[in-house]
Order: sequence, then C-alpha cells, then structure tokens
Amino acid sequence: MSGTTVMPPPSPPATVRTLSAYGLPAHALRILGSCGLSLVLWFSAGRVVRGALMLAASEVSHGDYRQVRFVITMFVFTLIVLNELVVMVGMLHSVRGALREIRARREGGEADESMFGALNRATLAFAAIYLAWGFNNQDARDFIGLDFNRRVDADGAAVFNGGSMEGGDGLIGLDPRVSLAVAVVAYLLKALFGWWHANGKFRGSGVLTTFFELAFAFYSLNALFVFTSARADWLGHRAAVATVADWAEQAREAVPWWKDFWEAVGGVWPYFVDSMVVPLTWLTVASLVYGAFAEDTRAIVRGTRLDTVADQLGRTHSLTRNTMTRATAGFQERWVPPANAFRLATRGGAPLFGLFCLCYVGIRVVTDYADRGVRMLIGNEHPFSWVVISGPVEFVGDLLVMVLTVCLLAATFDIAATRSRAAGETLTA
Repeated sequence: MSGTTVMPPPSPPATVRTLSAYGLPAHALRILGSCGLSLVLWFSAGRVVRGALMLAASEVSHGDYRQVRFVITMFVFTLIVLNELVVMVGMLHSVRGALREIRARREGGEADESMFGALNRATLAFAAIYLAWGFNNQDARDFIGLDFNRRVDADGAAVFNGGSMEGGDGLIGLDPRVSLAVAVVAYLLKALFGWWHANGKFRGSGVLTTFFELAFAFYSLNALFVFTSARADWLGHRAAVATVADWAEQAREAVPWWKDFWEAVGGVWPYFVDSMVVPLTWLTVASLVYGAFAEDTRAIVRGTRLDTVADQLGRTHSLTRNTMTRATAGFQERWVPPANAFRLATRGGAPLFGLFCLCYVGIRVVTDYADRGVRMLIGNEHPFSWVVISGPVEFVGDLLVMVLTVCLLAATFDIAATRSRAAGETLTA
C-alpha cells in the first residue's frame, strides 16, 4: 500500500544468535571461568559434610541397643543422600548468572528464583530420579567400605575368636518389623509435608518432603529385602514358578538366536545407559533447577500427534486416570525425565544432543586416564602409603568430574533454551 512503511519483525537478541550447538565445549569452559570458584566451594563443602555424616553413621552403628543404632544409622544415611541432592542443586544454581537464558529472563522482567526456592522445588523430583536409577547405591557402597575399613582390626579379632563381623551392618541389620514401623511414620510425614508443599503452606515443605520420601524408600527397601530373601527359596520350589522357569529354558533352547540376542543386548545396554540415558537424566535435573519442568509427562508429546491422545485420556473417568498413573508410576519416574530432557536437547538440534553425550562421556574417560597417569607418576614403594595418598587424589578427580559436568549441563540447557527462545518458545519456571 502506497505511503505505508512495513517494519520488519524484530530480530532476536544477539546473545541468542551467537549460541551454536557446536560451541558447547567453549560455552561450558566460559561458564567454568566465570563460576569456577563457587563450584569448587560448593563441592568442597559438600564433601566435608558428607565425610562428617559418614563417620557419624559408622560410629553410631556399633555398640549396645543395636536396633536403635541401626534406625539412627539409616536416618543419617538419608541425610547423606539428601546432602548429595542439595550440593548438586547448589552447584547448578550457582552458575545461573553465567547463562544467557537467565540474563534474557532478567531483562524481560522475570524475577530470579532464590537458591532456597530452587532447592524447595527441584529436590523432590530430583529424589525420585535419584532413587529410580539407583544413584544411591554408590552412597551405600561408600559407607559400607568406610565402615569395613574402620573396623578391620576389631572384626579380624572377632572372627579369630569365633565371633562375627559387624562392618557394614548399619544399613542391612535393621529388624524388618522395626523398619516397617519407621517406614509408616516416614510415609505419614511425607504425606503431610507433601500436602503442605502442594498448597504452599510451609516454606521448607519441599525439602522436608524430599527427606521423608528418601527415608520412606530406604526403610521400606530394608524390610522388603529381608522379606524377599526369606521367601526366595519358598517361591523357587513352588510348582507354578518351576514350570514357568522350565518353559523359559525350553524357549531359549528351541530358538537358536534367543540366547545370542539377549547376550548381545546385555553387552550393549550398560554402555547405552551410561552414555545416553544417564547424561539425559542429569540434564533433567539441570532443567528442573533452571525452571523447565522436565518431569511433566505431557511435555514429551506436546506439539505432536500424541497430544490428541493425551487430551482424550484426560477426559476419561478419574478411576481410569488414577489406574493408569499408578500402573505406570515406575516407568514414568525412570523414563519420562530422560525423554523430556532428550526433547529439550534436540531443540538445539541433533548436533547439540550428540555433542552433549560425547562430552559427558569424554569427561569421565579423560579423567580416568588422568587419574591412572597421576598414580603412576607419583608411585610409591612404601607399604600402605596409598591409604593416605589416594584420598586427595580421588578428591581432585571427583572435583574435576563434577565441576566440568555441571558446566556442561548448564551450557547444554543454555543453548537449547536460547534457541527455543529465538523460535518463540520460552522455558520458564
């Protein structure tokens, strides 16, 4: 139309245009340079607290009134796992200022979430992910190893005199009846604080719900372990179970490729989990801290043809929805967060996803070889010298892995989020 000036659409900010998927390593190193000191302080403080709790749990688990001591030991172990969650959330939150997505939100007038707010909101979903993938198993192994090392002399003398070893009993020696009773109390407290958290009635209810969620899981697992161990032999001799086992064995013998197929899957599966699923799981945690609710099931199918199916399911009877939710709870806790994180990563393009997984694995491979090289370089012919030296070496190695991983997670989220913002989609809390 004559006399009318057509204004071009506003271009995205320069900070959005400059983020490239191939620049992921450089962006992670920029975040490291900006926030390296705070990351080191968070990790160091977490290790100090973790070490103190480990020693306290080992000390309290031996002596008179053993069942009472085992209850306290499991309580302290719950604090150990909660400390891991807090440190991870704290490290991720400490680099917010270096993310261009967060700066864009601030420029848009969005209020910045406090550390306590992120902790209160993210740890509950983080705990579900942590338990679903068994990340707490390493915490249990570390505690049992420490307890064995501290009691090696006493246990050796006890075995020599006809007694039994007590090292590591703190996590498995609890009577199942006591464990169930404490689990019921933990569940009631979890439900109470969870209701407060859902209704915003108590500021720290999210963290307390997380703690009692962990406590309920650990006390329940202890009771279930004893119960299933006691019933294993009984089930193994039942006619129905024996018949099903025979059928499975006959199927393996009748189908030539069956055994080879599952052996091949078993050989590849651990590498698939370590190189793709676990990195995506940690990316889920980062997205939770930065405000993208990646635990939402609908977020996976939003914008796809399956979104219509989800709408139809939402209109079904409440009994149907509740049944579906309960039947798929374990699947959702394990696989929905990585699936959402995968969709988040692919918003930055396939190169971002591939480079993210490659860098995640590369950090661990390089640090493993570096650890081996440092140990060979130091060397020592004095007996038991590595009992003293290995501690600092392992601390430095773990520090490098954790700090670099946090920077990588933050950089990946930043690139995906800024590219989504440039496309007209925003990821906000």
